[in-house]
Amino acid sequence: MPFEKVETQVDFPAQERAILEYWHKNRTFEKLLAQNKGKPRWSFLDGPITANNPMGVHHAWGRTYKDAFQRYFAMTGHEQRYQNGFDCQGLWVEVEVEKELKLQSKRDIENLVPGDKFASIDKFVLECKARVDKFARRQTDQSIRLGYWMDWDREEDWPKPPGERRSYFTMSEENNYTIWSFLKKCFERGLVYRGYDAMPWCPRCAVGLSQMEMHEGYVRVAHRAVFVRFPLREKPGENLLVWTTTPWTLSSNVGAAVNPELTYLKVKHRDQIYYLAKGAFTAQRLEEEFKRKEWVEGVPKLKTLEQIFKEKGGYEVVGQVKGADMVGWTYQGPFDELDAQAHPAGFPKETAEVVIKQGWAPKQGARDLHRVILWNAVGETEGTGIVHIAPGCGKEDFLLGREQKLPPVAPLDDEGMFLPGFGALTGKSAIDPATTDWILENLEQKGVLLAVEKYPHSYPHCWRCKTELLFRLVDEWFIDMKWRDEIMAVTEQVTFLPESINGKARELDWLKNMGDWMISKKRFWGLALPIWVCEKCNHFEVIGGRAELKERAVAGWDRFEGKPPHRPWVDLVKIKCSKCGGQSSRISDVGNPWLDAGIVPYSTMKYNTDRAYWEKCFPADFITECFPGQFRNWFYAILAMSTMMEKRPPFKVLLGHGLVRDQNGQEMHKSWGNAIPFEGAAEEGYWLAVRDLRSNEKPDEVMKKEKLPDSALELKVGSVTREGKDFPVLLARFPPMGADVMRWLYCRQNPASNINFGPGPANELRSKLVIKLWNTYSFFATNARIAVADGGFDTKAAEVPVAKRPDFDRWLLSELQTLIKKAHEGFTSFNLPTFCLEAEAFVDEKLSNWWLRRNKERVWKKQQDADKLSAYQTLYATLLTLTKLIAPVMPFLAETMYQNLAKNEQAPGSKTAPESVHLCEMPRADESLIDADLSADMEAIQTLKELGSAARNAVKLKVRQPLAEIVVQPAADSRARRAAERFTDVLLDELNIKKLSWHDPAKGELLRYDIKPNLKTLGQRVGNKLGDVQKALPKVPAAVLMACVRERKNYPLKLESGEVIDIEPGDLWVQTSGPDGWAGVEDKGTAVAVDARISEELKLEGLARDVIRQVQNLRKDANLDMEDRIVLYLGTTDEQLAKAIETHRPYIADETLTVEWSKTPLTGDGVHQADVKIEGKPLTINLRKAS
Repeated sequence: MPFEKVETQVDFPAQERAILEYWHKNRTFEKLLAQNKGKPRWSFLDGPITANNPMGVHHAWGRTYKDAFQRYFAMTGHEQRYQNGFDCQGLWVEVEVEKELKLQSKRDIENLVPGDKFASIDKFVLECKARVDKFARRQTDQSIRLGYWMDWDREEDWPKPPGERRSYFTMSEENNYTIWSFLKKCFERGLVYRGYDAMPWCPRCAVGLSQMEMHEGYVRVAHRAVFVRFPLREKPGENLLVWTTTPWTLSSNVGAAVNPELTYLKVKHRDQIYYLAKGAFTAQRLEEEFKRKEWVEGVPKLKTLEQIFKEKGGYEVVGQVKGADMVGWTYQGPFDELDAQAHPAGFPKETAEVVIKQGWAPKQGARDLHRVILWNAVGETEGTGIVHIAPGCGKEDFLLGREQKLPPVAPLDDEGMFLPGFGALTGKSAIDPATTDWILENLEQKGVLLAVEKYPHSYPHCWRCKTELLFRLVDEWFIDMKWRDEIMAVTEQVTFLPESINGKARELDWLKNMGDWMISKKRFWGLALPIWVCEKCNHFEVIGGRAELKERAVAGWDRFEGKPPHRPWVDLVKIKCSKCGGQSSRISDVGNPWLDAGIVPYSTMKYNTDRAYWEKCFPADFITECFPGQFRNWFYAILAMSTMMEKRPPFKVLLGHGLVRDQNGQEMHKSWGNAIPFEGAAEEGYWLAVRDLRSNEKPDEVMKKEKLPDSALELKVGSVTREGKDFPVLLARFPPMGADVMRWLYCRQNPASNINFGPGPANELRSKLVIKLWNTYSFFATNARIAVADGGFDTKAAEVPVAKRPDFDRWLLSELQTLIKKAHEGFTSFNLPTFCLEAEAFVDEKLSNWWLRRNKERVWKKQQDADKLSAYQTLYATLLTLTKLIAPVMPFLAETMYQNLAKNEQAPGSKTAPESVHLCEMPRADESLIDADLSADMEAIQTLKELGSAARNAVKLKVRQPLAEIVVQPAADSRARRAAERFTDVLLDELNIKKLSWHDPAKGELLRYDIKPNLKTLGQRVGNKLGDVQKALPKVPAAVLMACVRERKNYPLKLESGEVIDIEPGDLWVQTSGPDGWAGVEDKGTAVAVDARISEELKLEGLARDVIRQVQNLRKDANLDMEDRIVLYLGTTDEQLAKAIETHRPYIADETLTVEWSKTPLTGDGVHQADVKIEGKPLTINLRKAS
């Protein structure tokens, strides 16, 4: 049968669903695997997506990249693995399961089965696994809907253990045991150690965060900061003035640090003397942040210490002292009455035992050791210049305390509650505002509180549950990163893209400055750290795998065997201590989840079972992920672990990309009403907040008056939440954009920048590319279908030799070859915008708006000749090639077009064409078809056309109004004359002008030039001499200045004073005009002028063209097909319009496919009517489809 008719109105999401069904039914992906088996290998390694929630549109960016590059390399004949990855273990899953089970704490987890901790942990871990499976299934379906081709798990795969499925799961035994082998290597090099440190700690999750994790969760907040006096013991009436943003840490104060180089003032206030840094006294704290609006709403500008003292009764500076001279002063702490402050060697008892064993401090209570110490890091302008030191509450404090022999007081349990030993604070939460209230009240009662202020700053929060972090003194397990130079050497061997983000330098900087890697988590669901500690001698060792554990086991193996290495079952296994022979137990900690993802180059490519296969796939040719943060996370983990495993880079090229924002550049938040769910974008449509409602607006009235935003379907009033407050907003429902549009938006975006995503960008792309391409395809298919049926297009006819085709066809094919080269360049350099933007320009500017618009008549004409065949063959070859070029990025649209263009039985070569566009080879450019001179001429004629249009627009002459003449004065070095002589008919037809003439610049300028100074640029350069320049400039002939502008040269302008100032081309405003009755413009030395005078004959022709446009509009409104013939009635009471219709009746009939004229208005069924005005003249149009 002929080509299928293609409607211009199309439901793209529905079309995508049909293509998904086609691929599934025909097993297209499986055929691709078979087709490329044994061919050169291209190895892609998938960074695992966390299977914890549905996939969002932000995930679709990276997943589009992954699919597009895999599809491209498949079309260039490469065998691939197509293995998707799911990240499974860690706190992010635990937090969501806790919400599902309505658990509030770790204690609740351990009592999930009342009274049975083992069964409770087992049940919780199983719930975590079930959640992972649930969302792995969901994300699989979503990824398939995106068009992402992977070897996805089928229904029969899901009941299998994770390690036996098609996708890899980081909770698999293979993944976990391979991490054990990595940790064993670290242990054998003496890099694994148990550290005692003040760590960032989430009190809700009861877990410590590594350095890399802490960087993910900074939030700008305002804390109550306090100015507190510490009375000096040896100097009655004198005090250290300290400042802190965490009042709860004052309970654990041990020391006070000063900078030895700073000068400290003695400020008398009332009956007390306060010591504080001289620079701090008048410092305008956070002044720049306040000016830049980097501020928390509702927080007033900070006061200086001088202002605070003035407001509290005044002050007097009575002396000063160097910081170095304050060392050793002792003082009374604000909470010295607490038992914890008296406990020898620190608090609690377990901490004190470590301190004594390590020799970190003497066996004295903290309150007995309060003294001033030196610290060069103390600043002069933040706070008071005296820093209160609590070694149990901060990392730097802890390190400084060890150096100064200060005992640490660690006040909090793992839920951030004060321990027994802290008096009335015991049992209170350190982050509870009520606790801060109590502390402030207590300090006030003691008379040591000088002032309280709201202090805005960026403070770390848990990157998963968003709870404010604390610092706790805890024992954790670490990998000593003294081997960072080895990792940096491996990192130097890989390519980071895009180059503009300096990815390699950022990664190297992180590696250079990062601390040791904290690998432990005091949680339940995750990698069971393979560290066994002897219960007798405390010796620890790392087990490298399942076989070693079985061999070393002395108890518990029988209950563990057959189970994955997760808590609580692996905790049952005991081994014999290799040092003393005692029994060793596994620590209860689980691993940092970035260990899970970092090992995948080894665990997912048969490193342990088929080393030859692994060598074929390793290193991966390509990985891609969102780059903000991943330099500290996956990129770091994968590079570090591969360095330890094999001292080889795990990948060759890394492509990072930015973040997905809403279409206004704001972060997407569901509560803000600006987030777009993946299904909403791809399939279902979505609601967005379009504006806030003002307080005086009534919702009912708004709904009646408000206009729908572009492409929106309906409106409703709703509410959003920002910063804890609800706001009424107007919501609009938008239709789905479909997967193809989503994918192209991501691929055209510069990956170094965040993308603004929403209906606006989607609509712009749809109109610029998708609709233009679809309509061009529709034009071909619809006309070819008719032509094949009536014998006007023989699809089996021999190809018209390209050399014998018209210039327009050869030009289009030449530009197509250039686009093919751009496609290969973009994909092989991992720079998709290079191709996508070029493809957009090709479809929009070259194919649709130029070739198709200029060549429709060749397709429509009745005579069957080589010219018509050439037009069909050129357009067909172009569209078919485009389906293959865009297939990796727009797989659905490409497949839809390909099936009709290539597999239709009327299509040339339909019997031998691959059954899917994704089974085709990527086109290769035919260099013999590239005609650089032809392309240059075509570009030049388009430039002349734009200049002529600009001249018409200058005098508001629409293109439908014919003009008599255009005169061109080409630039000396331009191709304008050659191009115009080659394409004279094209230029005149485009501009609707009757005659082309040339102007010889030797006879004078074609145009008039009014040149004025550009005051903005000149004023910046010449300053107070601007007036002198304005006087001198008009004396210079316009032709002389224009020559400088055209040649981009400076003009030496001599002022009345004799001084010479160079006038740059940008210093001049040039206004052009034509001779009387003409309009003119100039660009880059080429000038054009059009005759703006309109004769009666030209006027009538222009009116006739307007009539044609109105008839065509009515045809469109009547839903007539482009080939439908019509009966037409035109009626007007205007004599001039009637004359225009009568004079140009054959022309009107030909353009509108009118086969019969009616002298009277048409009546009856099928008649369509419009009453319009043309330049104020009434016109009635009646038409119906001819029988």
